[in-house]
Amino acid sequence: MPEGGPRLQLLTREGCHLCAVAAETLDRVAAEHGLAVTAVDVDADPELQAEFGDRVPVVLLDGREHSYFTVDVPRLRQDLAGR
Repeated sequence: MPEGGPRLQLLTREGCHLCAVAAETLDRVAAEHGLAVTAVDVDADPELQAEFGDRVPVVLLDGREHSYFTVDVPRLRQDLAGR
């Protein structure tokens, strides 16, 4: 686990409505745990685009895929509380 707690990333792309909704949800849940979210544009990285581009938005927790298309809020809260 990274120093300072879990690391949350949201893989997204410009113009993605689901990504905007996921960003709002993820920001809210992250704030409950004193965390920040880093947004990463999959279209800026060919490797990310190849792996995740057809499933955005994708939530990564500590570098591992946690959920995609929507934020799995109950599971994320449980995983963050267990850290």
